[in-house]
Amino acid sequence: MIVKMTKYTLVVLASGREGVLERLQSVGLVDITSSDWSPSEADRALIAAIEAHREALDSPLLAEGASSHATPYSTGVEAMEHFVAARRELGVVETELAAEHRALADALPWGDFDPEKLRALLDAGVGEEELLPMVLPADAETSVAAQAQAAALPTRSAHQIESHIAALEAERTSWKQVLGRVAASRDKIEKDGAALADQLRFNQAHSGGTPAADDSLVVMEGWARRADEERVEAALDADPSLIYLKASPTPDDITPVELHNSKIARPFEFIGDLYAKPRYGTMDLTRWFAPFYMLFFGFCLADCGYGALITAGGIYLALKGKGGMRAIGTLSIYCGAAAVVFGFFAGSLFGIDIKAWFPGVQKIFFTSNVLFAGALALGVFQILFGMILRAITTARAFGLKYALATIGWITVIVTGLAMMVPPALGLDLGIPKPVFYSVGGAGLFLMLFMNNPGKNLFVNLGGGLWNTYNDITGLLSDSLSYIRLFAIGLSGGVLAAVFNDLAFGLSPDIPVVGQIVTLIILAIGHGLNLFMSTLSSMVHPLRLTFVEFYKNAGFEASPRVFNPLKKSDKL
Repeated sequence: MIVKMTKYTLVVLASGREGVLERLQSVGLVDITSSDWSPSEADRALIAAIEAHREALDSPLLAEGASSHATPYSTGVEAMEHFVAARRELGVVETELAAEHRALADALPWGDFDPEKLRALLDAGVGEEELLPMVLPADAETSVAAQAQAAALPTRSAHQIESHIAALEAERTSWKQVLGRVAASRDKIEKDGAALADQLRFNQAHSGGTPAADDSLVVMEGWARRADEERVEAALDADPSLIYLKASPTPDDITPVELHNSKIARPFEFIGDLYAKPRYGTMDLTRWFAPFYMLFFGFCLADCGYGALITAGGIYLALKGKGGMRAIGTLSIYCGAAAVVFGFFAGSLFGIDIKAWFPGVQKIFFTSNVLFAGALALGVFQILFGMILRAITTARAFGLKYALATIGWITVIVTGLAMMVPPALGLDLGIPKPVFYSVGGAGLFLMLFMNNPGKNLFVNLGGGLWNTYNDITGLLSDSLSYIRLFAIGLSGGVLAAVFNDLAFGLSPDIPVVGQIVTLIILAIGHGLNLFMSTLSSMVHPLRLTFVEFYKNAGFEASPRVFNPLKKSDKL
C-alpha cells in the first residue's frame, strides 16, 4: 500500500537555511522538494564520484582479488585511489602480456641467441638465409627451420621475452594484491560513497525553496510519513528560527511516494519498480498483480525440473544474498515454486512426459486445449479484476458516479460471459434469460450515459459510443495477448524434448564415451533452454502486467519517490 504523507511548509531565515537542513538531515525523515535543482560543477563532480564508487563496489575485479588476509586501507578515499590505479595498470599489463605471448610464439622457432650480435652480422651484409644455420641449433628439426625461415627475424630472443613475461606477471600479481586490499576495504568505500550521496542530496535540498521578504527568508516544502509526524515536529519545534505549516496532500501536489507491503508481497515491489511507482492518492497494485505474475511465470516455464532449479537458486540467494539480492531470491522461490506446480500438471520434467508415470490419474493433467483455454480465461479474469480495481479507485477518489461507466462495462462483460460460457461447458445456471437481458441492459445504460457525469444526454451518448468502440477493440486485443502464455510454455517444452532426443540419439555406442557425450548435450541444451525459457517467463508476464493489467486498472505513475534528507552508511 501507499504510505500516507504529511506536507510541511517551512519558513526559515536565509542565513540559517544550512543549519535547518543539517538538523533535518540528522533526523532523516523529511523529503525536501527540489524540483528546480540544476547541478553545478561541484554537483557533477559528486555525481561522477558516486558512480565511480558504485562501479568499484560492483566490479568483478574486487571479487577476484578478495582475500581474508588482506589489510584494508585506512580510508575509503585511499582505497578508491588504489582501485583506480590498479584497474588502469592491470589493463596495461594484460595488454602487454598478450602482445608478449604473441612475440614469444614468433621467437620460439629461432631458439636462443644474442639479438645484438645477429644485428651486427646483418649490418655487415650477411643475409638472413646465411644466418639461419648459425642461429638454429644443429639438431633443429626441418619443421622448426621452416617456421624460422617463414617468420620475420625477431629483435629479441625467446629467453629475453620469457624474462619480460615473468616480470609482467609479477607486476600483475602485485596489482592484484592491491585489489585484495581494496576488496577488504569495501565497507569503507561504501561508507565514503554514501557520504557523497548524502552531500549531493543536501545540495539538492539547499537549492530548493522560494526566496521571500527581500531574500531574507526562504520558503521550503517538505514531506514526511504521517507515522513520523511527532518526531519530525519535535525536531522542527526545537529550532526557534523557523515557522512551519502542516497540511494533508492535495490532488494538485506532487506528493512523494513510498510503498509498504506485507512480507509476502514486498519482493514483488521489485517488479513494479521496473515500470514506476503509483501516483499518490491512487492504488498500489503490487499485492494485486503479485499472484498473477507468479502464476503467469509458472504457465510460461511449465516444467518441474526447471522450476526446481530456479527455486534452489532462489533459496541460495535468499539465504546468502544481501539487500536487493535477497528480495530477488525470495521472488525466485515464489516463481520457481509456481513453475514446479504448473509443470507437474502440464506433465513435464526436463522435457520428459511424466503423464505416463501416473496412469490412474490422467484427468488431473492439462491437455493443449485446456492450456489454450486456460490462458484466455486467465487473461479475461485479470482484465476484469483490473477494471474492478479501477472502479474502486475512481469511486474513492472522485465519488461513485465517476465509476458508474466502468461498473457498466464490468456488468456487461460478466453478463455476456455468464450467458455464453456455462452452456458451452454443458452447464445450466438456471437463470432465466430475461434476467440476463435486464442486468446487461442496465450495464449498457451505465456505459453509454454515465461516462461524463454532469453533462447532457447527447454528449454522454456520443462519448459512450466512442468509448465503446475503443474499449471493445482494446479489450479484444488485450485478451488475445494472453495466448502467448500458452505459446511460450508449449515452445519451452518442445525444445526440452528435442534436446533430450538429440542427447540420446547422437551419442555414440561406446561405453563411457557415449554417456559423457549425452551428458554434455543435455547440459548445453537444457542450459540454453532454461535461460531462454526463464527470460521469456519473466518478460512476457511483465508485459501483461504493465500493459494489459495496469491499463485496465487505471494505473497512474508517480513522478516522485520519497527520498528523505538523511545520513547513511549504505550507498
